[in-house]
Amino acid sequence: MGAQPAMPRLPATAASAADARAAAGWTGAPAQGLSYGALGLPLAFVALPLYVVLPAHYAAEFGVPLALLGAVLLGARLADALMDPWIGRVVDQLFHHSARRVWLVGLAMGGVLAAGFAALFFPPVQGTAALLAWCAALLLVTYFSYSALSVTHQAWGAMLGGGAGQRAGVVAWREGFALVGVLVASVLPSVAGMGVTATAFAVLLAVGLWALGRAPQPRSAPVLRDPSQVRPWRVGGFRRLLLIYLLNGIASAIPATLVLFFIRDRLQAAAYEPLFLALYFAAAALAVPLWVRAVARFGLAPSWLAGMLLAVAAFVWAATLGRGDVLAYALVCAASGIALGADLTLPPALLAGVIQRAGHQGRSEGAYFGWWNFATKLNLALAAGLALPLLQLAGYEPGTRDAQGLAALTLAYCLLPCVLKLAAAGALYGLWMRHDTGVER
Repeated sequence: MGAQPAMPRLPATAASAADARAAAGWTGAPAQGLSYGALGLPLAFVALPLYVVLPAHYAAEFGVPLALLGAVLLGARLADALMDPWIGRVVDQLFHHSARRVWLVGLAMGGVLAAGFAALFFPPVQGTAALLAWCAALLLVTYFSYSALSVTHQAWGAMLGGGAGQRAGVVAWREGFALVGVLVASVLPSVAGMGVTATAFAVLLAVGLWALGRAPQPRSAPVLRDPSQVRPWRVGGFRRLLLIYLLNGIASAIPATLVLFFIRDRLQAAAYEPLFLALYFAAAALAVPLWVRAVARFGLAPSWLAGMLLAVAAFVWAATLGRGDVLAYALVCAASGIALGADLTLPPALLAGVIQRAGHQGRSEGAYFGWWNFATKLNLALAAGLALPLLQLAGYEPGTRDAQGLAALTLAYCLLPCVLKLAAAGALYGLWMRHDTGVER
């Protein structure tokens, strides 16, 4: 990759002027946004094949039974979620040493991730037992390296500090690139095949890591003698924010789990699936700068509340749709995509503010984002665990045209998320915006 830049660490005893220079490291210039945010593209790019394409690939290409494959995937994903808090602690220790060490470890993790991803889709073994063992082992490797890079990238951005607008801008660059990565990953495997996809991912990951080495460096802080003294769960603002995030996340994950069923059976518009998905993610990407501007005028929490209410309005409208309502559902996708832009951009910026006010900036961002990522993965698991069994109990089966089954699908896809979104909005207003302990609005 060429010569790498020196990344000197500011000493813990640096004068206040040096601290001020470090704090001013992020100016919001496009070059800085590109250098920090670029890694978000390959990290989002790889998630879609790992979580969506891989199960069908092993079932269709190698004939692996779905029940056994499902058990392997469930075990690997649970292990992945449980690793995140520990990964966060390790990331904090690396940041305490120097940003350069963080970056070098990131390079190593990137190599492991690229190799593991390719090996997953092109296993050198045959037979069901060998394929399952290979899949389980390589999933643990890829999930670990992916989580390590994700937590590192999030903590790096949070440690740049700044006010609400600056933090929202940092997250916007990361999540904007991530949305582009999702769009590319939704098309490339089916168009070019997994060989090209694996190669493209390796190249994009190398570029993203190279760019991160040239990004503004996080502010350093004194090394904690006992890092275990910092426990995010002891911070009241973190507990409240995580509760809101969980409610909102489950509300968003349920329709993500059921969207293809709704398009195919309720709308009977399977041919438009790529258009709907592309419109949803494109609207989210285009909305990110608008949400950043909204933060500058209204604040983080009020802007996020507006995004929640927009999502509720979109899904209430979706509940009225039926067979052939393609244009109307396209507008639903656009509106809910705009709301997704708020969900992606604003909660991590609020979390960075929690870390600042707790006095843990530059010390424990990894610990906070480790638990944050654990909650994100828990949302996905809870969404599937809630929605799919409820649908089955209510009489819905994929491909049905039965009125009762379709009504159950509409209830689960449209109205249950609205209830949860409204609960999240109420928690945001009552536990955050009206709270009197100095939380950021």
